[in-house]
Amino acid sequence: MDRGQPSPEPAAADPVAPRPSVVAPVRAVVRLRRRVRLLRKRCLPPPAVRVDSEPRAPRADPYRPQFFTFDGPAELPSRPPRKKRRRSRVVLYPETSRKYRPRAERRSRAQRCLLLLVAIVGFQVLNAIENLDDNAQRYDLDGLEKALQRAVFGQPAAVRRVVALLRDYLATHVHSRPLLLALHGPSGVGKSHVGRLLARHFRAVLEDGALVLQYHARHHCPEPRAAEDCRQELARRVADVVARAEAEEKTPLLVLDDVELLPPALLDELHGLLHPQRSHHFHNAIYVLLSGNGGAEVTRFVLQNASRTLALRPDGAHGAAAVAAQAEDELRANLRALLVREHPLWQAAAIVPFLLLDKGDVVNCFRDEMAGEGFFPEQARAELLAAQLSYYRVAGREFAVTGCKQVVATVNLL
Repeated sequence: MDRGQPSPEPAAADPVAPRPSVVAPVRAVVRLRRRVRLLRKRCLPPPAVRVDSEPRAPRADPYRPQFFTFDGPAELPSRPPRKKRRRSRVVLYPETSRKYRPRAERRSRAQRCLLLLVAIVGFQVLNAIENLDDNAQRYDLDGLEKALQRAVFGQPAAVRRVVALLRDYLATHVHSRPLLLALHGPSGVGKSHVGRLLARHFRAVLEDGALVLQYHARHHCPEPRAAEDCRQELARRVADVVARAEAEEKTPLLVLDDVELLPPALLDELHGLLHPQRSHHFHNAIYVLLSGNGGAEVTRFVLQNASRTLALRPDGAHGAAAVAAQAEDELRANLRALLVREHPLWQAAAIVPFLLLDKGDVVNCFRDEMAGEGFFPEQARAELLAAQLSYYRVAGREFAVTGCKQVVATVNLL
């Protein structure tokens, strides 16, 4: 060497030491096996604690490679499946954009159309109700009822029925058939008086006298005149009235007095006016027929049921509403059965019977007529005049034979 030191000689090779090429792979395999065992111990679940005192058999390692044996294969431990969480559908809207409902929650157009249809129908119903009230108020039926109750004596049930029928019919302007009122009863009970009051009231409320027709059989169709001429004249006058009323959108009133004197041809003409086949302007009319037909039946019924007729009058202390309704229905049925035999016109009529007047009603007639003629309506003098008339005496009551028919003539003699 350069520095003068002798270099050591190479030592002799050891024949027992292993070679480096064989030791390194073996060490690597040992390290890998230790690491695998350590990982297996970490991954395996902890062993369950056994309660019994029997010795526990060694557990085979399922991950260790096994050689073929006649024993059954070792089962791998099964893990319980995890439940999947259902995520709620949360709609996230951007803060900078407009928020809209999802398409599935939007209302369909059919619902909007249905709501619109319901609103239209409700508006039409309210409008119809208002029109009904307006049409009924035009004729002032409340005022008519008060006037009839004040001027007509002894007929409270007849007045109520007439006003009720008019109120139901005049509630609307459009009708399928006209209203036919048939007032029946003996002479002097107030039928013609009610007809005059109705005509006067309708002339005032309609503001047109041409829409009210008063036809008297004794005056317009006397005995010598031909029935065919009377029929043509009545048909012409009725057609003019209903045509004028249709143009003004009003309901006319036609009062026919002394109908029992009309020839059959005129009754047929009246019956034809009620047919639904006629023009629509004939359906909007009120016919009031005043007839003495059935007067004998009314007289017989009142005299035979004098105690029951108390219920039909306001001064009947022993009457009841049920008894009054039953007696009135029975009398109307008897009158209809009697009148239909004479002519089919009465089948379509609303029959209103007028009862006999008692002595107290006749006294009131005298007082009213005396006041109208300028005399002082003294009660004693009116009773003295009423005592001069003829009466039916039954069940402690007195019913006038001629009603108030002779009141006017008697007062004129004062």
